[in-house]
Order: sequence, then C-alpha cells, then structure tokens
Amino acid sequence: MTPEHVHVVRDGGILHLHLDKPEKRNALDDDMVATLIAEVDRAGRDEDVRCILVTAEGDHFCSGFDIVGRNAAGQRARVGAIQRRLPSEAHRLIPVLCTTQVPIVVAARGWIAGIGLHVVAACDFAVLADDARVWEPFSHRGFTPDSGGTWLLPRLVGVQRARELLVLGTAIDGRTAVDWGLAHRAVPAAEVDSAAHALAVRLAQGPTVSLGLTKWLLHTSAEHTLEQHLRDEAFAMELSSRSEDFKEGLQAFVDKRDPGFTGR
Repeated sequence: MTPEHVHVVRDGGILHLHLDKPEKRNALDDDMVATLIAEVDRAGRDEDVRCILVTAEGDHFCSGFDIVGRNAAGQRARVGAIQRRLPSEAHRLIPVLCTTQVPIVVAARGWIAGIGLHVVAACDFAVLADDARVWEPFSHRGFTPDSGGTWLLPRLVGVQRARELLVLGTAIDGRTAVDWGLAHRAVPAAEVDSAAHALAVRLAQGPTVSLGLTKWLLHTSAEHTLEQHLRDEAFAMELSSRSEDFKEGLQAFVDKRDPGFTGR
C-alpha cells in the first residue's frame, strides 16, 4: 500500500513520485523509503514507464530522515538496530535509483539534506532551485554518513569537495551544487517543477532501451577495467541495435526528420 506521504501518479510514460510531508520538510520515514524502493524497482520492470520524476510538496525537497519521528515513542532499540535496519531500507533505496534502467529526474528546492541529498545525487538529472540549501548534517549531529553519501559524493564532486560537505558540514546553494557537478541545472525556485517536468517529458520520448543501457554503462564503468567495460559496451550495442527505436532512428536519419521513438 502507498503511504499518505508519497503520491504515485502515472502520466503517460512518466512515473511521478511526489513526497508530501511539508510540515516536516518532507523528512523521510520508513514507509516512505519502502514505497520509493518498491515503485522505482517496479518501474524498471514496467514496459510502459519511460522516465521517473521525483518531486516534493512545499518549500523544501527533503530535510533528511525523520529521526525524531522514529524515536517519538521513547523506546530504546536493541544494540545493532541501525546495522540491521539500514540494509533493507535506506541502503536499498540508493542502489535501486542508481541501477534501474529508466532515467530519473528530480526537482528540488529549499533544504536538500542527508538522505534527501543522496537521493538527488543518485538520480540521473537533478534540477535545483538556485537558492536551494544543500547540506550534509552528519558532522554537526555527531554521527557518520549513511545511504551512500561517502560513495556518491566523491564520484560527483571529487574527494576534496566531498570532505568539504561531509567532514566540515559546509552548506552550499543550488548554483554551487551545479558548478561542483552535483546537479544538472539550477533555476529560480518558481521554475523548478516546470523545468524538471520538461526534462522528464524529453527523456520519456527518447529511445528507452538505449537510455537505460547507457545509464547502466555509466554506473558500472568505474568498477571495471577498460577491457571489461568494452565488453559491456559491445553487449549493450548488441541489445540496443535490436530495438525498434534503433530502426526508427536509422529511418529518421534517412528521411531527414526527427525520430518518433516508442521506447521499444
């Protein structure tokens, strides 16, 4: 069942996931994380989904995980509770965002912190408000990063800037996040949703098979030698060249027109 704080809407080939807990700056809870995991994973197997769009209600994208809400009952968990819980919750969300062979666009304004920042970093395209507040709160709270922060950030912004964010806890704005390579584009806050939606529409009209395989190649490239990666490229080329969209792309080139991809 979809919890009340994540709305799931299908709009043609776009799967729209909307965070809706503005009173807590859309801080994630266990049910929200479980829904995001399930919906993104399902989208990778849904032949009709050609892009995923992630948005949020209100002035803030996500302030992190709702730790206060989790501990509201005042019951102390057994030792090892975090170690037992993370592999099936937050530590499943980031890999599924990175590996699902459907392009993912995220629109974010206001506070983008902790796991909220890692969701942004794991998506393929992030459209941020130019005055967004991008922040890793861990060093200010006395605990270590989770949900892939120490894996994602060095790959996107480099080790020194990752230290700036994760060790010093420096907050940056959306424009700086783009300059550092953490996001795709920064626009005024009022334009974030429309710009992200336009990008999602563009991707949903693209050659879905080849886009998904290109995403896979980009994700795995750092793990392999050149020889291993070239084998992966040959495999991806074999698959994509058998798609209907490849045939359409060739015919459109011959006809000197824009292709009409169907995602097949």
